[in-house]
Amino acid sequence: MDKHTPEQRHKNMQAVKNKDSEIELLLRRELWNRGIRYRKNSNKVFGHPDIVFIGKKVAVFCDSEFWHGFDWEKRKNDIKSNRDFWIPKIERNIQRDFEVNDKLSADGWLVLRFWGKEIKKNTVVCADDIVRALEGNYELCIGRIFRL
Repeated sequence: MDKHTPEQRHKNMQAVKNKDSEIELLLRRELWNRGIRYRKNSNKVFGHPDIVFIGKKVAVFCDSEFWHGFDWEKRKNDIKSNRDFWIPKIERNIQRDFEVNDKLSADGWLVLRFWGKEIKKNTVVCADDIVRALEGNYELCIGRIFRL
């Protein structure tokens, strides 16, 4: 059972950002401090990656654990209220992530995805992975890389 009124829940959900989230800002700040320039939330690239290097064809996504279904088979049991809405919604988000990965990879893009907790715990390591990817050293990256 939800502990919030429908009005409180609505207000909370409206406050959730889809751009400039804490994890995006952490990673972008680290890249910027290293002198690495990028585009953010480009609507010219399929899937609107959080960080984009158009010339290098590298797309970076900063995925929050809840919205993108981290450890989903275990975590979906944690959802107690409005399960008929949330479970299909998050499963569709997971499916859409795979569709975006496939489309970008087919178009020659390198796709990097980082979980929010990875970014918070190891911002420098995540930025190092992006730098390696920009240099063409994909096999050295620990981030989730998707390339066909």
